[in-house]
Amino acid sequence: MNYRLTQEVIQLLEEFDKDNEKSYYTTDINGFQQWISDKAAATSSNKEEPYWEGKESGRSPESAISTLLVHLNRYAKNYSKSAISDSGFVSQEDFIYLINLKAFGQMTKMELIKRNIHDKPVGMLIITRLLKNGWIEQRESDTDRRSKLINITEKGKEALDQQMTKIRKATDIVAGNLTHNEKMELIRILNKLDRFHYPIFSKNIDSKDLIKTVYEEYTFKN
Repeated sequence: MNYRLTQEVIQLLEEFDKDNEKSYYTTDINGFQQWISDKAAATSSNKEEPYWEGKESGRSPESAISTLLVHLNRYAKNYSKSAISDSGFVSQEDFIYLINLKAFGQMTKMELIKRNIHDKPVGMLIITRLLKNGWIEQRESDTDRRSKLINITEKGKEALDQQMTKIRKATDIVAGNLTHNEKMELIRILNKLDRFHYPIFSKNIDSKDLIKTVYEEYTFKN
């Protein structure tokens, strides 16, 4: 047995446990592998810093990242709006809810709402609209009568299928002119951000306390 290798693996596991105190990664082999991949990517990057608007006047990279993410979200919404322009869908959230139900099967209303990173009032409006169109159906949960399980109907699948070609084209356009390697790197980075933000979102912290709570309870400044 290679005891030196075993010792190095144990040291890596100890470092993983320390870095993962806030459970940004799953505590299994998949989470450990992702952590190693992120760690390797961070240490092997010798690229020159990119330029961003306002850099010369002291604008922070965090500000640039936030603005660019907002811009990209708006671009994506424009393409989604085009993809559903000749359909019964009101917004991109309508077909995203249906896609989630088709892909993952029935779930409670709150599970679906949380999966799509929506507040309850917004999510309930979307679900009500989908129910009215007959694209989803609901029934009482066998384990919790207070919860309603919802599922996509055949009518919902048909409505989704009719637009899927345009929806796929819209997603292709959003990825723009990125190479395959750039897409893989972007997915890695966005997954890392999602693992940071989702647990915070899931706590339903009041808006007036959100920033203060995150700064006090979460380690994210490198």
